[in-house]
Amino acid sequence: MNSSPLARYRAEWFTDAGSARRDVLAGMVGTFALIPEVIAFAFVAGIDPEVGLFASFVIGIVIAFAGGRPAMISGAAGSVALVVAALVHSHGLQYLLAATVLAGLLQIVFGLVKLDVLLRFVSRSVRTGFVNALAILIFSAQVPQMLDVTWHTYAMIAGGLGLIYLLPRLTTAIPSPLVCIVVLTVISVAFPMPIHTVSDLGRLPASLPSFRFPDLPLNLETLRIIAPYAFAMAAVGLLESMMTASVVDDLTETTSSKAQECTGLGLANVAAGLFGGIAGCGMIGQTVGNVRYGGKGRLSTLVAGVFLLVVMVPLRPWIAQVPVAALVAIMIMVSISTFSWGSLADLARHPKVSGVVMLATVGVTVATHDLSSGVGVGVLLSGVFFAFKVTRLMRVQTAYDEATDTRIYTVSGQIFFASADIFADRFDLRDTAQNARIDLTAAHLWDVTAIGALEDVVTKMRRHGITVDLIGLNEASAILVDRHAPLIREGVG
Repeated sequence: MNSSPLARYRAEWFTDAGSARRDVLAGMVGTFALIPEVIAFAFVAGIDPEVGLFASFVIGIVIAFAGGRPAMISGAAGSVALVVAALVHSHGLQYLLAATVLAGLLQIVFGLVKLDVLLRFVSRSVRTGFVNALAILIFSAQVPQMLDVTWHTYAMIAGGLGLIYLLPRLTTAIPSPLVCIVVLTVISVAFPMPIHTVSDLGRLPASLPSFRFPDLPLNLETLRIIAPYAFAMAAVGLLESMMTASVVDDLTETTSSKAQECTGLGLANVAAGLFGGIAGCGMIGQTVGNVRYGGKGRLSTLVAGVFLLVVMVPLRPWIAQVPVAALVAIMIMVSISTFSWGSLADLARHPKVSGVVMLATVGVTVATHDLSSGVGVGVLLSGVFFAFKVTRLMRVQTAYDEATDTRIYTVSGQIFFASADIFADRFDLRDTAQNARIDLTAAHLWDVTAIGALEDVVTKMRRHGITVDLIGLNEASAILVDRHAPLIREGVG
């Protein structure tokens, strides 16, 4: 079987027989799922909707070729919009475009130095909380479209959900969300009614995006202004993309190159900034919808970007008539399918700390509408709980040998910054024994805090006239001791 990089890349475009048709149709659904969110996020950032739409189809096209996760849809996302709102308000669009280009360059660097390995510190509980929080945010983003409207809107949403969930029982040849959009649009045109359409969401692009280098002074003052925002956009964008890629890995039971996704997203954001768009990242709601409706390869990602260009410019008059109710119905379906319903039962079956981490991730993300804050809190709690768990596993057992008047301390477990103080407290400096033997055969010293604690214990014992024999250091621990506290190795047995 040919497993060369070129063969694998070709397989990512056409995964199997008939995959092209599924990818095209799923990508088209992804396009319609992009439109309402991108326009809504544009308002959050304080920019025209066309800036977000330009970014989304430029990013979609570039990431299809350069990204590391097939079937993932990327575009202008809310997490990035929240980061740059202050920059747009204080300095304007041109500084946003420059910050977007710089953020892309930073992401390329992050990918080249393999910073994607940081994702290993994100536990499954945090990932589940991330997914559940996004599902809640996706649903809550639809609520404004259901307020202060007539009954016609609710009827259209209900009809759309009926089509989405019932049509697959008859046929799966065409994705039911696409049928929902066509049918509800035809109904709204044939029977005019007081409902909102896509044209009511904001100004749609009337032309293709064009190359436009940011019009601002290229000096250190400009760099000082945009650098903090660029770094924040780069970090938040990569975090959301890596998390989304991991979700797709689980859904498709495949693996992907996170480092390549980093560099690919960086290239896409550089292109977005140079063509008048805001930075973006992976969008989990649209990506899950794409995968659920058959999108498996890079072709679905490309179609989502290209079709957005097609529908927003040449077909602009027709797309403007699509009822918002149809898009709301699709996004409600995406939120329902995105939420990990099994995680509710897991709260009772899994350890309580896992549930706390998951709920904290959901709570912070939903409260702040900031994915990076939610994931950051989740990772921090996971680390704290892990440290407590490992600390409890550290033991110091004592015994006394009358023949040699020796107090024997047998240490087991991991000694590091969180357990070092507990380790030190286990030694009785008032012991009348003239000799002490510290057996570290079943222990491991991890950091300078652990070495410092051991050094304090040995030094104080010797100060009290106790002869200390240190035995059982493994190779890694011995290297740390020799480097940071060589004097405590005197008299090693």
